[in-house]
Amino acid sequence: MKNRNGFSRCGERYIGHLRKEGRHSTAHVYKNALFSFSKFCGTSHVAFEQVNRECLRCYGQHLYESGLKPNTISTYMRMLRSIYNRGVEGGYAPYVPRLFHDVYTGVDVRQKKALPVAELHKLLYDDPKSERLRRTQSIAALMFQFCGMSFADLAHLEKSALENNMLRYNRIKTKTPMSVEVLDSAKDIIMQLRNSQDSQPDYPDYLFDILRGDKRRKDERAYREYQSALRRFNNCLKDLARALHLKSPVTSYTLRHSWATTAKYRGVTIEMISESLGHKSIKTTQIYLKGFGLKERTEVNKGNLSYVKNCYVGR
Repeated sequence: MKNRNGFSRCGERYIGHLRKEGRHSTAHVYKNALFSFSKFCGTSHVAFEQVNRECLRCYGQHLYESGLKPNTISTYMRMLRSIYNRGVEGGYAPYVPRLFHDVYTGVDVRQKKALPVAELHKLLYDDPKSERLRRTQSIAALMFQFCGMSFADLAHLEKSALENNMLRYNRIKTKTPMSVEVLDSAKDIIMQLRNSQDSQPDYPDYLFDILRGDKRRKDERAYREYQSALRRFNNCLKDLARALHLKSPVTSYTLRHSWATTAKYRGVTIEMISESLGHKSIKTTQIYLKGFGLKERTEVNKGNLSYVKNCYVGR
């Protein structure tokens, strides 16, 4: 092909496009996938003609042997597939039927992240005897009490989202509009973590003091600040789990998965769980089923909290 580094350039152009849109998290994933594939190919100027079934198969095997989880491998492959498809649409690459057929692009549901309920009870209610870890525990408790809210959504909540014991916001990842009723048990924690700083015009006015709010919303520095906050929180969660003698690994995803698993264990329908988490993974089911109201979701949320709170270790 005439353009011998077309694949790399196509990927870099799309990454630049994502950054202009302020989608720094997605751009970061694409950048990592492109860097990993380029390193495997032994060049930073990968041509479209180098992207063939045999190369992709060997790359997938390389990732597996490097110890990457199936879902990470799938993410990288889907990023590469997206870049290739953009090249096809732009007329820079030939259409090759089922080019990515032999590599893994699915979701490995075996990668369980939820805690057993006894350990979840410890994580949320046992005293870690440290102010730093109590703060981490408070953030984790809010994530659970806000229907398994993601750390990204919690950190980016603005004061305007909270009104009359209601949280209304759009999910960071999917832009899905969400509403959560604030339970009585969450009110004191909100006051502890509430951001007391005055906002600046055209800057985010965050509800909690997790992010500083001194950078514009689409500024890449704001994304880097969030990444640092996420790393700190995950490190603190590890320390919290260690202090409470938990056997299971704990990350920011653990609270979200644990909320969903607790609801499933209690017999809550998958449709209700999906809607409460703001997922879009069962679109067809949600189209055919009537949406659940705030009152119903609040009852599920209260039930989850009560179930974990009243669980006794060793019972």
